[in-house]
Amino acid sequence: MSNIASNLKYLRKKKKKLTQQEFAEAMNIKRSLVGAYEEDRAEPKYELLKKFADFFELTMDELVNESIDDKWKRTPKSDSSNLRILSITVNEDEQENIELVPVKASAGYLNGYADPEYISELPRFNLPIFKQGTYRAFEIKGDSMLPLQPGTIIVCEYVEQWNDIKPGQTYVIISQSEGIVYKRIAYKFKEDKGLKLLSDNKVYDPYWIAPDDILEIWKAKAFISTNFPEVAAEPTLESLTNMMSDIQKTIKNMKN
Repeated sequence: MSNIASNLKYLRKKKKKLTQQEFAEAMNIKRSLVGAYEEDRAEPKYELLKKFADFFELTMDELVNESIDDKWKRTPKSDSSNLRILSITVNEDEQENIELVPVKASAGYLNGYADPEYISELPRFNLPIFKQGTYRAFEIKGDSMLPLQPGTIIVCEYVEQWNDIKPGQTYVIISQSEGIVYKRIAYKFKEDKGLKLLSDNKVYDPYWIAPDDILEIWKAKAFISTNFPEVAAEPTLESLTNMMSDIQKTIKNMKN
């Protein structure tokens, strides 16, 4: 059960010393809505909730889940969780969308990943197989994760607790130095070193990425591609005969 109602009332009266009308004007909403939220007759939507949290200089998690009163103090958090506010969009049924970050938008995502306005401008879609959790899709580039081809779209689930990362599985890592990369994880998250990233294409060397460089982590759950896998043709008598002939020629040349 959330503490939005009691927290809003306490923060408005004790921290900002505002009337409901003054708070409503500051938030650009009707006074009746403030009353409904404080009396727990309604809950603010995501965008407005974020606005409330910013106004009171809190995280959304603190505003929703903490019981804020005169004795409340901010609890230190572990570095192994992403403390940044995650911006999302929802459809007409109040269900979270899957926002798509194409390659051409990857540079802008590093600056706009926490900006609701930027996120709302990304292409978005829904997949019925993903009903629980927060998902985002990223278009990959390069050949470091072959056989997945450049242009493949990786559908991912948001990872809040970085200690939950499992070695051997693939993730999309958002970092300040590397941008958006799709890699396999070598070890569990290390508080002092971060993550060791592996490419499936062994031409590329593994490397470490530091904890304070990481912005977001998303666990790969599915991929979408227009490149269909090729199935090797069944060998025929003619192809086997030709193969044997080639082998005999090679052996003869070696003897000579």
